[in-house]
Amino acid sequence: MSKGRKFSSVWDAIESTPQQAASMRARSELMMALQEWVKATGEAQAVVARFFGVTQPRMSDLMRGRLHLFSLETLMDMATTAGMEPHIAFKRRKTRQKHALSELAAA
Repeated sequence: MSKGRKFSSVWDAIESTPQQAASMRARSELMMALQEWVKATGEAQAVVARFFGVTQPRMSDLMRGRLHLFSLETLMDMATTAGMEPHIAFKRRKTRQKHALSELAAA
């Protein structure tokens, strides 16, 4: 058995580019936080949907984790509406930074 590549997240393993993986990581974290918030309210999906200004089927999509149906912007808006304070944090990877700089120099 050969050693496989190691990834820092599942999104790094399944997405085509680092940019897509970063977007999926952010969207999935927001979606999970929103799912927890909705469950904590104890309200029916239809009630929460009205609060967010969306339809009950749209709320169902969120609760079922249909990540591909939600943009990062939509999830940020919903989180803010729910009283959350989402923020973006940056983590620099030294190996990726060196690779990006070498690509820039080659161009």
